[in-house]
Amino acid sequence: MTGLAIDITGAAKTYRGKVRALRGVDMRVHRGEVFGLLGPNGAGKSTLVKILMTVIRPTKCRGTMLGRPVGEKKTLARVGYLPEHHRFPGYLKGWQVLDFYGAMAGVPRRERKKRTGELLELVGMGEWRNKRIKQYSKGMRQRVGLAQALMNDPELVLLDEPTDGVDPVGRRDIRGICQRLKDEGRTVFINSHLLSELEMVCDRVAILVQGEVARQGTIDELTAGQRYYAVDLADAASAGEIAGAVGGRFDRGVRVEGATIVLPTTEPARVQPVIDEIRKRGETIVSVRLRKPSLEDLFMQAVTDPTTGDVLTPGAAGAGKADKGNKRGRP
Repeated sequence: MTGLAIDITGAAKTYRGKVRALRGVDMRVHRGEVFGLLGPNGAGKSTLVKILMTVIRPTKCRGTMLGRPVGEKKTLARVGYLPEHHRFPGYLKGWQVLDFYGAMAGVPRRERKKRTGELLELVGMGEWRNKRIKQYSKGMRQRVGLAQALMNDPELVLLDEPTDGVDPVGRRDIRGICQRLKDEGRTVFINSHLLSELEMVCDRVAILVQGEVARQGTIDELTAGQRYYAVDLADAASAGEIAGAVGGRFDRGVRVEGATIVLPTTEPARVQPVIDEIRKRGETIVSVRLRKPSLEDLFMQAVTDPTTGDVLTPGAAGAGKADKGNKRGRP
């Protein structure tokens, strides 16, 4: 399946008091991919998701979701949604939660009965189907929440902090479910704080900072120009001398970090002469690794002021007059 599942331009939201939660977000999510939205607390992530689901009304938003204008009610029947901090009635049993939300989504009774059992098994809650929600842990509620988001057999699934309160086994299971949905041709949009989780499962990510998209793309695209080879030596004493000897082979400078020689290249062939030089000197090589920034590194770059080196203040992007002439909303 080709095309865009989400294509929005200039999404903005200003709350009363002139708090600018979103400042003109442009975002493209391809069909059939797992897309991650990350950012610090108060960056506007949940606001954006709620705009897509028509839970709140945007100040401005142009674009489409599943090929139809954002906000069209009929389109929502093809979307599954797991909100952040959801609350199910404690007196309902697990299967009743799925049946109730399936009915609200217009799923026929026969289909609801079939999907309820299948989805509870999928999220590992089959044995708890007849237990009341009040007996569930937070992680178990998240599992049931994910199941209810899939009751209407959606083309697009929006998951707002799906692994919140979930143990490592549960996080692994949710990653597996996201991969399965992708394999089935569905689109998964995940909003999460857990950067390591997003890095393992997402095809592309967007980093939202103070109501604006700071960066967007695949991990490889976002780390272009920041990848390098690191040669780790057993003894740090000769690292500087070796770096000086091989530095002329590279356009950019070779640097030393302790016992590690950092080579500004991603080409294996250019590393071989360096290895030969190290061996000629009788030094021991511990490892040779192609390294690139992690998603956490990219996140910290996005939330750090390049001029001052300060981490940008969490929260919405400024308010009122204090925001004028201060794009990032810094004091």
